[in-house]
Amino acid sequence: MTMSPSPAFAYLSVERGMEFIGDEAGFLSLLKTLHKTLTTDIALISELLRKDDVGGANRLLHQVKGFAPVFCVDALVEHVVKVEALSKHGDAPEVRAAFAQMAPQLEQLRTEVASHLAAHQQSLD
Repeated sequence: MTMSPSPAFAYLSVERGMEFIGDEAGFLSLLKTLHKTLTTDIALISELLRKDDVGGANRLLHQVKGFAPVFCVDALVEHVVKVEALSKHGDAPEVRAAFAQMAPQLEQLRTEVASHLAAHQQSLD
């Protein structure tokens, strides 16, 4: 099944997600879950790292890493994988800096997901 054409996104890969999931309803459902996760977790990861809780941040980064290969372009997948791996072994300042560099990309992904859902008449709640 093919979805209607969407604008070119910097970080969201609709084609990859559709190929992985296989049907539009399932894709849109998981995309809603991704949006909720990003909405909550970006700020929470930042807060955990501010408190030097690298372990807590790693658990959330691990979730984001699970979504990345399904919904994201290769460059963002690679970035997420690197930051998540760093969060297993790196110290708090190092992980905080790496996440701070990646967070705007995740925010852009969240915006792109919201745009795609809106274009397909999907509410974000």
